[in-house]
Amino acid sequence: MTQELYQNAMKFAGEKHRDQTVPGANANYLLHISNVAMEVLLAHAVDKSFNLDNAIQMAILHDILEDTATSYEELSITFGNDIAIGVQALTKDKSLPSKQDMILDTLSRINDQPKEVGLVKLADRITNLQAPPAHWNKDKATSYREEAILIAQHLAGKNEFLHNRLVQKISEYQKYLDLL
Repeated sequence: MTQELYQNAMKFAGEKHRDQTVPGANANYLLHISNVAMEVLLAHAVDKSFNLDNAIQMAILHDILEDTATSYEELSITFGNDIAIGVQALTKDKSLPSKQDMILDTLSRINDQPKEVGLVKLADRITNLQAPPAHWNKDKATSYREEAILIAQHLAGKNEFLHNRLVQKISEYQKYLDLL
């Protein structure tokens, strides 16, 4: 991996997400992005059978189309078509009628892409399985855990290290449900 690719993606993401915070926290959204990138880096240290340059850029940019005014065209021009296609696959289609439809559609599109896209989704959910925001009730947190189980099932085989990490985080998440 070249540091320039990482730095360019982080600068772009930092500018685009500049006013966004981590849901339920006061931390800048770059915290989440850097944690997803860290999971990808750790996975590559264990298993080098994927393109780290593409995976790290997609990890950093994975929410850019969903959460900012960035267009697919801008992303493609700046980072190339492969990165833009991967990020698009990771982006929920908010025109679908339900959250369940959105997640199943996203997982289907991810599975049509190279494994780097799927391992970014695994890393994203690993990072998100922290203590739920204080405003979540037990039903919301339970639903989020069930989505994580669905992600683990649909993306099994994308990266064994990240799959195992996600399964572990799903198990650990139960303690939060027990407290709600």
